[in-house]
Amino acid sequence: MTEARFRQQATETAAGVPYLRTPDSNFADLPDFAYEPRYLTYEGLRVHYVDAGPRNGPVALLTQGMPTWSFLNRKLIRRLTDAGWRCIAPDHIGFGRSDKVVDPDWYSITRHVDVHRHLVQTLDLRDYCLFCQDWGGPIGLSQAAEAPERVARLVIMNTWLHHDDYRYTEALRNWNAQWKPGGFFDRNLPDPLSVGLLMLMATQRLPRESIMALVTGGVQPQIDAATDAIRRGYDAPFAGLDARALAGARRFPLSLPFDNPVGGAAAAQAEWFASLQTWTKPIHFIWGGADDVFTEEWGRSWANHYPQATFDFLAGAGHFLQDTRGDEIADVFLRRCAGS
Repeated sequence: MTEARFRQQATETAAGVPYLRTPDSNFADLPDFAYEPRYLTYEGLRVHYVDAGPRNGPVALLTQGMPTWSFLNRKLIRRLTDAGWRCIAPDHIGFGRSDKVVDPDWYSITRHVDVHRHLVQTLDLRDYCLFCQDWGGPIGLSQAAEAPERVARLVIMNTWLHHDDYRYTEALRNWNAQWKPGGFFDRNLPDPLSVGLLMLMATQRLPRESIMALVTGGVQPQIDAATDAIRRGYDAPFAGLDARALAGARRFPLSLPFDNPVGGAAAAQAEWFASLQTWTKPIHFIWGGADDVFTEEWGRSWANHYPQATFDFLAGAGHFLQDTRGDEIADVFLRRCAGS
């Protein structure tokens, strides 16, 4: 079922920074994700990205947050490449096939932004469409604010940019609290709860009651083969590594600007938000309606800043809408592109 116990693994170092590297075997035979891994180097660390589709096609840069990796965008990648798009889907350091720095203090939103900038510049991406969701919003939108000449179009899904008028939901404040010392996730990840099981719950494939039965009574949830394959996809980056591999995943919830203004780049996010108020290129909001973290009200309010914006509401889609509604998102996007 899951990796209930994590083995100790030798730590490598890059420029004096200790990190773990997930074995390639973890990523074999994942459902709908048979993409050749590609890498670039950032300060001696290996950064993974998918590069799929025709090289001369229009470029879609697909970002995401935590605790996911490019596997989250598998349906979008398949559908967009079938339509002739070149899809670039990176993994943040600490996630996916990228190296996992074990020091929590290494991670900050500023550093993730720098890695993302390095990827865009190294691949020399131009006229690209940015898809962003969760932490991929602040990290990706930083590039649209700082180098708008490279970005042709924005697709914004269930995310935000910090600014003075933004009101954080109770759900997001609770998420932050549960990763602090003694909180639910601090106590239970990676044992007995895995990232894969957490994602099954977050995508409504596994009821919360099953997770609580596992945590409180050690009762393993019953999962069919297809669902377990998806669980394995989300567990792949961390399976077999010791708990230090989750340092990056733990740091994201503790970088929310209301709790950690410096680590969350609060001032920079406010500047990006202000800069993007004058965005005049196409911008499409595609919003999951069953998300209590980034609500429909916030999504529509944000979209209303832009007279050229489109807003597509996916009723019943949760926070990780790329996973459950990826084909539909791609169809909406392709239709919007054809109309603008």
